[in-house]
Amino acid sequence: MSESTLEERIQRYGSAVRMLRSAPALKFPFLYPPEYSSWHDEQRAWKTTSVLFDQSHHMADIRVSGPDVRRLFSDVGVNSMATFGKDRAKQFIACSPDGRFIGDGILFGLDDDQYSLVGGPLAFNWVAYQAETGGYDVEVVKDPPTAFNPGRRQMYRYELNGPRSGEILEKAQGAPVPQMGFFRMGELTIAGRRVRVLNHTMAGAPGADNTGLELMGPVEDGPAVLEAIVAAGADFGLRRGGSRAYLTTARESGWIPLVVPAIYTGEEMKPYREWLNPRGLEGQASLEGSFDSDNIEDYYATPWDLGYGTIIRYDHDFIGRDALERLADQPHRRKVWLVWDSSDVMGVFERSLFGEGTQPRILDLPNTEYGTLIFDKVLAGDSLVGVSTWAGYTANARSFMSLAMIDEEAARDGAAVTVVWGQPDGGQSTPFLVPHVQAEIRATVRLQPPA
Repeated sequence: MSESTLEERIQRYGSAVRMLRSAPALKFPFLYPPEYSSWHDEQRAWKTTSVLFDQSHHMADIRVSGPDVRRLFSDVGVNSMATFGKDRAKQFIACSPDGRFIGDGILFGLDDDQYSLVGGPLAFNWVAYQAETGGYDVEVVKDPPTAFNPGRRQMYRYELNGPRSGEILEKAQGAPVPQMGFFRMGELTIAGRRVRVLNHTMAGAPGADNTGLELMGPVEDGPAVLEAIVAAGADFGLRRGGSRAYLTTARESGWIPLVVPAIYTGEEMKPYREWLNPRGLEGQASLEGSFDSDNIEDYYATPWDLGYGTIIRYDHDFIGRDALERLADQPHRRKVWLVWDSSDVMGVFERSLFGEGTQPRILDLPNTEYGTLIFDKVLAGDSLVGVSTWAGYTANARSFMSLAMIDEEAARDGAAVTVVWGQPDGGQSTPFLVPHVQAEIRATVRLQPPA
């Protein structure tokens, strides 16, 4: 039996949790090499020289234009849009009517009446649905990731990050790089092509001095621009970055790429579930980790849990505003870094690779993620205090670490916690996972990036 909507798919499985837990644990098909030099060399480059990532293939892009473009994004996002327009950008946050997080992305002001939302498909689809059903006078152009694109990508997108990025671009265009404030846009000319540039960063603390630059333009200009940047970077130690290193940037910057979107429950969200394709991420993502609940709402997050509380602005009406105002004074979880105990990590490596009998789940390097939505239990003593996600190794911190959302009282710098690693049923319910036993790994809470 095939389904035509996400709602039908959920009903066939009996619950959203069962649907997501039954999905195969697979890695996303990045369409460029996993490594150019080595993942650890590429990691070090964004701290010491500069690294160039090709973002042209894996992110969704929705371009919206027309008289109602600002009203649309103001209605859908928690962000203030009062001063948004051409050459501005922001991290756009969308919530459900009950104030739980759906998705995020980088919103670009290409012009005062033309915006582009770039990132994962969760916010992309929610905005497209609202534009289609909300009576807005806008035109929507969808540009899905290359692997799922029925045509071809319309834009190239390169990320240059590290302390020598400015020097490299200055040489590439043969002129000084214009000054741009954080999350502001400008223009360069490289290889005779007009290049739009966003000043932001992916690795290290957002807003730090080694701010990175995201470059974009028509896809046909991409090869010439890339060739010019690579040639200019040869004298500055520029590294090309592969997919293995790329996935670790979020761990250092503190951005949690994916959580369970708050779309699977509630009558208000049912029309959206009936609109969504069941073969999209919302219906095909795999839910993994030691945290185990039959209630999908236990996996939902609020903006505060993800570190986005300061982004919320009540200067406009938007989806979820009333709920967020009620939640504002309630206890929240806090986003933190967990630095895993090196001896416990080495113990898991040893037992999983060389031990007898059923072994712990293997810790891959530099990223542990084989699934999509990862939720591992975080314990303080015997008490559950939160969930850990996006674990792996970074050469800049010289440690295995993860991002976590934990209770405020547990979020103390230097506090000791335990991460439970491995599926609750030993991987029996998840296709393609090797049977294993759970392992407990000690970790230290950090409130600032360890790298």
